[in-house]
Amino acid sequence: MSISTTSQPDRAQELWRRCLASAFRTALACTLVGGTTLYGPARITRHLTFPAFSYVTVILIVSDATFGDTLRGSWLALYATVQGVGPAILTLWLIGPAQLTTCTTAVAVAMSAFVVAVPESTHLIAKRIALGQIVIVYVIAYVQGGECEPVMHCVHVAASTGIGVLACVVALLFPYPRLATCEVKRNWKQFENNASERLELFVEALCAEDIQCAQALISQAKLLAIRSTKYLHFIKSKQESMQWERLPIKFLKPYCMNPGERLEELDKPLRGMEIALTSSSNPVQTLDQELRDGLLRLEEHIGQTLKKVLPLDSPTFPESNAKNVLKSLQTLQTVPQNQKDLPTFFFLFCLKLLQKKSMATSSTNVSVIDGSPILSVQNSIIKPNTTLSHEVGGPIKCPNPMRILIGFYAGRKTNSSKQDRLAFSKGVWSNWGAMNKRYKRLISALKCSLSLGLAVLFGLIYSKENGYWAGLPVAISIAGAREATFKVANVKAQGTVLGTVYGVLGCFMFQKIAQVRFLSLLPWFIFTSFLQQSRLYGQAGAISAVIGAVLILGRKNFGPPSEFAIARIVETFIGLSCSIMVEIVLQPTRGSTLAKMQLSKSLKALHECVSLISLGDSKTSLGDSQKKLKTHVNELKQFIGEAEVEPDFWFLPFNSACYYKLWGSLSKMEDLLLFVDHAIGSLERIDKLEGHIERFKKMICSSVKCFEEVSLVKSLSHLEKELEKKNIAHDIELGKPPSSIVFGSCGSAEDEIEKIISYYLEDSREVVDKVNSVEVDNDGIKTQNCLSLSALVFCMVSLVRETREIEKGVKEIMQWENPSTQVNLHEISWKVHTLYK
Repeated sequence: MSISTTSQPDRAQELWRRCLASAFRTALACTLVGGTTLYGPARITRHLTFPAFSYVTVILIVSDATFGDTLRGSWLALYATVQGVGPAILTLWLIGPAQLTTCTTAVAVAMSAFVVAVPESTHLIAKRIALGQIVIVYVIAYVQGGECEPVMHCVHVAASTGIGVLACVVALLFPYPRLATCEVKRNWKQFENNASERLELFVEALCAEDIQCAQALISQAKLLAIRSTKYLHFIKSKQESMQWERLPIKFLKPYCMNPGERLEELDKPLRGMEIALTSSSNPVQTLDQELRDGLLRLEEHIGQTLKKVLPLDSPTFPESNAKNVLKSLQTLQTVPQNQKDLPTFFFLFCLKLLQKKSMATSSTNVSVIDGSPILSVQNSIIKPNTTLSHEVGGPIKCPNPMRILIGFYAGRKTNSSKQDRLAFSKGVWSNWGAMNKRYKRLISALKCSLSLGLAVLFGLIYSKENGYWAGLPVAISIAGAREATFKVANVKAQGTVLGTVYGVLGCFMFQKIAQVRFLSLLPWFIFTSFLQQSRLYGQAGAISAVIGAVLILGRKNFGPPSEFAIARIVETFIGLSCSIMVEIVLQPTRGSTLAKMQLSKSLKALHECVSLISLGDSKTSLGDSQKKLKTHVNELKQFIGEAEVEPDFWFLPFNSACYYKLWGSLSKMEDLLLFVDHAIGSLERIDKLEGHIERFKKMICSSVKCFEEVSLVKSLSHLEKELEKKNIAHDIELGKPPSSIVFGSCGSAEDEIEKIISYYLEDSREVVDKVNSVEVDNDGIKTQNCLSLSALVFCMVSLVRETREIEKGVKEIMQWENPSTQVNLHEISWKVHTLYK
């Protein structure tokens, strides 16, 4: 076996190429701005009176951008100018710059910032540029007083923004355009090679003859999975940029509108194979030679299919061999005899699912109705976001020539009462969600308004001439969502100091040849490009470092560099301090508290999702509930990351390791529920097995409900006091309900699980045998039933076991927060239930 995994030198070379390319284009754009503002014709430079903001615009738009990103940034800069400069012209004309004071200037900035920050639809880059313009327009008008001419002053700010935008466009075109379409195509190809290699490793691990070899292969596949996640993240981040490139460059070939989503459909079965191989300590399985050979042929077939699928090309699939390759799996027409064979059957289920998804593009038609694209499948019209059943057997065609990878879900029947309940709950959830979003948007706008207003106020009090440097860092770093306040402020301050000190040193070294001191920025651009990729500083710290150096080395007539550097560092500190203070006052909830609350929400969403699993007549798709669970789990990871880096102060340290374990279990359960949905979607109504599924559901749901209630309890002593107040401390023991099986001993839980599995497999064999006696398996239906039934019970067992892992994690957190008390989750849950029922 030869696996061409990406080596460390190759990854280093790729990083160097990307960072050098980004640094070159940033340097070129800043050079164009510097050359124009420092040495351009007087009739042009007299309108470019704010070169500092020209550099800021360049950094906001061109950093690690593609041509599509730059086009979008140019449009956003124009839109931001209308938002920021347009109203300011009218305001200054009515009030008069001479009438401005320190307080009125701060109020004007705060009110204008609130108006800009409120609309949710406004892009973050547009908000940052507009807020920066507002700070410069009002503060400089106040500084100049009666000498300021309102209209021309605002025109100069707009012109300074425009020269920055123009420099970005030229930089991204020279020496050749950096197209997002090409970047996505390259990453798509890398993802396909990565997926093919992972598949080969997984199949080799399943067929391995010893444990050590199998575990080594699985470890290699896990490393490749990390790279795969990065490819997917990059492709998703460039989807909007690809759309912008299609406008001026008509000759580009058609491409998938949602390539990230298409590739995710391929990544999910691979994650399922990893779950199958890591579900036991011994991944080695005994396979007969015919099945082993069939697996290798199927793996080779899927690998060839993956390597021929490109988003911009017209692929050709080896469809003629697909049915012949699948015949090797059709010998599996019997449900496994015992539990140890379930991982193998689940692996084969995922392998067949991957084969189906990789071939799905060969027959997908995309048409347009009323100006919007739709998918046409077997004479039925389906909206683009609607998921389609993998039971749909016929090929689906895609024009243009475009091949998209899409998973299929069955249309499911639901009885009217359940539909009414679901519709009502969705309506309530939608209304509450809309109100919550409006509230969060207003709070975010208020934070931005107060932060800018206070920064300008205190900045002007400290230094009237340099007051705008307090508000500008706050304006250009406004976040679209909650972030780790102290960490971000820290890296911004450090980045500003690093960049400013480098700028001062550059001025000192090139003081005799000031005309070429701008060249000293090139190594700094390269360094900050790597800095942007690091965890230590990230994008916020790197941008601050770039701006700090550029504003000194790219300007003239600002006084001694050392004095300017000190003034700017102090003003930046004032602005960041105001931002932190407003964040603490308006949103005092710590990241650790939010992570704890989000854990409870995730458990609630998990409970709702598991409760929908059914083999009965009224099957309900898990699609919406599973997406809701995925959203909550992703938010949990964000809050964990924020809580991990926030300072402890006098609070209890955050147990990030335990929370990450809980997140890992929830993420795995999210994947398992997706496979449950796929397995149920390929089965007809089976009443005989419904009881076994219900027993699994009861084990999971009862425990998860308890975890949801317990996870919100922080102080057990406070809980005991509340019980004593209501005089129910001694009544709890009388009405204690029986604990769930997961809360019981490990031995009893395992015995119960094995019993359910044994009965389930026995009844499944009867169901399959009944089908075999009636039908001839020409299309692999019996094999599909065997694989689906086996995959379903494997997923349910895995869900139960992950529930036990969650139990351990919740118990560890409770013990961490209450070190002096012996924690009993079932007892705590019953106390909470008794207190608040």
